[in-house]
Amino acid sequence: MSLNWKEINLILSELDLPGSQIQQVFQSAYDVLCMRLYGKGGTRYLLIALTPGACRIHETWNGAVKGDRPLRFAEFCKSRIVNGYIEEAVQLGDNRIVRLIIRQGRNRCRLYARLWSNAANVIVTGEDAVVLDAMRRSPRRGEISGGRYEPEAAADTDGERREYTVRELPGEGTFNEKIDAWYAEHGGALSLETLREQARKSFGGGMARLDASLERLRAKEADYAAADRLRKYGDIIMANIAAIKPGDAWLEAENFYTGEPARIKLETKKTAAASAEGYYEQYRKAKHGLSDVREEIARGEQELARLGQTLERLLAETNPLILHKLLKNKGGKAPAAADRKRPGLSFRRKDWLIIVGRDAAENDALLRGCVKGKDLWLHARDFPGSYVFIKQRSGKTVPLDILLDAGNLALFYSKGRGNGEGDVFYTPVKYLRRAKNGPKGLVIPSQEKNLHIKADPQRLKELERCRVEK
Repeated sequence: MSLNWKEINLILSELDLPGSQIQQVFQSAYDVLCMRLYGKGGTRYLLIALTPGACRIHETWNGAVKGDRPLRFAEFCKSRIVNGYIEEAVQLGDNRIVRLIIRQGRNRCRLYARLWSNAANVIVTGEDAVVLDAMRRSPRRGEISGGRYEPEAAADTDGERREYTVRELPGEGTFNEKIDAWYAEHGGALSLETLREQARKSFGGGMARLDASLERLRAKEADYAAADRLRKYGDIIMANIAAIKPGDAWLEAENFYTGEPARIKLETKKTAAASAEGYYEQYRKAKHGLSDVREEIARGEQELARLGQTLERLLAETNPLILHKLLKNKGGKAPAAADRKRPGLSFRRKDWLIIVGRDAAENDALLRGCVKGKDLWLHARDFPGSYVFIKQRSGKTVPLDILLDAGNLALFYSKGRGNGEGDVFYTPVKYLRRAKNGPKGLVIPSQEKNLHIKADPQRLKELERCRVEK
């Protein structure tokens, strides 16, 4: 439930904002703005939330939470209102629009916080009502730089006001203190209850899927671990090779390992020796596969433990703004920590992550545990070499400049490096298929596109400066 106009008036009267200096502005999410103010009561934090169903403005005691990266509107506020003084803080009639008049040096501007659940926004204008910037840009409403916003003209100041009452909230202290505590528990999308449920769904679902994957891997491990019988079948066939006639489908003989009778299937179109070699080959593949499966199980168990610890930490968080930020950042895992664990070479370029596998083992490890279906895979055409991956960013298309960076890396870390130029093909990881019975890491791409690359030494030097140190 959002604030009504009577509650907004009560909050503003308690705050007594005129004369306060805006020392800092923080934007922890696209719909949450927090200002650090210094005034009569010392330092305090003013929260403006545009969250649907919980639009509000009030003092908060949870502290300000910085975003993971600078957001546009916060950067604008730093240049236009930080170090400014609030000269006026009023609500326009009963319209749930709060106007702050801010003086920064010789300049004045107006900050409007429109607390409507279906059209909430924070808009900054000059004294001439021309929009300087808006937290949520809306060209249809004219709420973009250069538009006009003058809500005073429509403010309901003389008509009959709608009847609302100030809610009776539990707890002690001022209404600001009560409302801050109440919204922390019940504030819609930004309440602790909702955020914790979101954490349980997000991480619980991932943990359940990972647990099911581990069960399948453990079943495969059991099959591979029992593969020693294949080698024994080959030994028994070779020990009884003289008794096997061409075209025989089965060998019935004594299992000299256990002393019990054994019945072993033969290839009717192959010699007995070839049937035995077939069992030996299956044994070798199973033995090799056992090592890979156990590595996957170990990685999966480590990831499951990490997810469990992250979920436990999220559920223990008591500040809804911090919890909201951590969920946006997938639990707050530091990218640097992930980079240290990742095999191969990593390069961060203009917020894009490029990964290079230097040999078959690293190529295979990256495919198994570090990339997903929408990530882009690149490889030098007609030459053995590294797999290069561009990690996909949500809602973004890989720019040509980043594609050329990755293409240069694919050419540089291949046998075609000495040619100075060559073709590189690329496709999303979801279009890669592992070669049946092929060597480790070998894949067959489909729906691939071609990119002709001329080696660019300057580009490679710039990439080296962007390399993530481990």
